[in-house]
Amino acid sequence: MENNFKMVAKTFFGFEEILAAELKALGAQDVQAGLRVVNFKGDKGFMYKANLALRTALKILKPIHRFRAFNDTLLYKGISEIDWSKYLLDNQTFVVDVTVHSEHFTHSQFVALKTKDAIVDQFRAKTGARPSIDKEHPDLRIHVHIDRDQVSISLDTSGASLHHRGYRTATNIAPINEVLAAGMLLLSGWDGQSDFLDPMCGSGTLLVEAAMIACNIPANINRREFAFEKWPDWDADLFDKVTDSLLNRTREFRYTIKGYDKAPSAVNKAKDNVSNANLSEYITVQERNFFDTQKETQGPLHMAFNPPYGERLDIEMERFYREIGDTLKQNYPGTHAWFITANLEALKFVGLKPSRKIKLYNGSLEARLVKYEMYEGSKRAKFNPNYNEN
Repeated sequence: MENNFKMVAKTFFGFEEILAAELKALGAQDVQAGLRVVNFKGDKGFMYKANLALRTALKILKPIHRFRAFNDTLLYKGISEIDWSKYLLDNQTFVVDVTVHSEHFTHSQFVALKTKDAIVDQFRAKTGARPSIDKEHPDLRIHVHIDRDQVSISLDTSGASLHHRGYRTATNIAPINEVLAAGMLLLSGWDGQSDFLDPMCGSGTLLVEAAMIACNIPANINRREFAFEKWPDWDADLFDKVTDSLLNRTREFRYTIKGYDKAPSAVNKAKDNVSNANLSEYITVQERNFFDTQKETQGPLHMAFNPPYGERLDIEMERFYREIGDTLKQNYPGTHAWFITANLEALKFVGLKPSRKIKLYNGSLEARLVKYEMYEGSKRAKFNPNYNEN
């Protein structure tokens, strides 16, 4: 316990509670959800585990210093208080990422420049040499967060955003972010205990994330690298031990996961990505138009998809969303259907009443994750066995 330290997991709006639940299930200590972040504690092994396993985290930050500053002189002084030689050698590279919400500091680039100057000056004074900036593949990624006059300095343990899972090499038009896809599925209650269908699967992201949840496969097992692998205290043996421990918790999946798309190019891309994720034995992708299909399995069906919003695809929105509703109503009894859309006006044309609506963001677009429950027979019959429809 004495080796535990504070960490911050960044996420999307609306995913804070499910990320907190993920962290608790992994064994994190002192888990506290905030706005787009979840604070927690763990040791170095848990830092590795969080990066490997969390489905709804975008980044894992390790705070190292906190101070007050309301001008550039105090900012420079606060940065200089850190002994940067503990994290960086004078022949290595770094980059500074900045988030500011402050009337004292209004330009993130200025804050990044001041931070860089303080770090470089410290090395130059001690050794006569200095580390350099590398925005593409730095040895150390530093995160500066300023909220009014409170400055937090953190090390970015992840590197590239954790939505870069490593399996998606081919994308279709308007692909869904992997973290957004995983969060959608977890919010929908998907746990791998039924058949699954994505009827508009595009490049297959929801299919892959659904299979990884169903089989309890670590979200980032296919990722090539994490930022902490370049740190001075990198422990490859510990990382391998954590990875093996997570892989020992995988489970078998005995239902079906299917994806449809009417575009042959999308189907090919989805198959490639499924193969990259080593999940071809669990996932079937077919070239089909959802509006010409019907439910093919017995028992409950969990459906989740990301239909076009009209942002980047030219479709007749009113007709398209009406056909979604008609197809669900007529051809998919015994189905819980979830989809996300940023076209809030189009939801009016589905012609069904959603049983849930959850506010999310797809990039900068305000969206809704909606659920439609299709019952076997009528809803009235479901809740009143003595009801006769004739």
